[in-house]
Amino acid sequence: MKNTVYIANEQKKVKVLPSLRGLVRRAVNATLKYEDYRCPCEISVTFTDNEKIHALNRQYRAVDRPTDVLSFPLFDEEVEGEPLALGDIVLSLEKAQEQATEYGHSFEREVAFLVVHSMLHLLGYDHETSRDDEKEMFFRQEEIMKFLNLGKED
Repeated sequence: MKNTVYIANEQKKVKVLPSLRGLVRRAVNATLKYEDYRCPCEISVTFTDNEKIHALNRQYRAVDRPTDVLSFPLFDEEVEGEPLALGDIVLSLEKAQEQATEYGHSFEREVAFLVVHSMLHLLGYDHETSRDDEKEMFFRQEEIMKFLNLGKED
């Protein structure tokens, strides 16, 4: 299975090292593997700052504050021999840095967690529909984070 992860950096507040890009790709692929998703796919990840994600959160969710990550599923029709465009992830590295400090873990763990969380949304999971759905999604997140050696106890 060959997946393509496009990564764009549209912010200047947090330095983006090649290792961070590699971590994002690992988190995307780990999620797809855990979910046994076999169709080659394309995912777009955009790094942004709090100001830009605040505007997007207000525009698309009517929530007037910055958030950490937004998911935009595409669900395009599958074309034989072509990768499926799963969707777009917009991640505030500024917010991820703030949350890593707040939660007492590494910036890398926070970014990976947000990518895994967003990937599960792109695959159809939603923690806001019911308590059972929330439990299922959060369980999957933690299992994938353990697979990445970034679990809570790691």
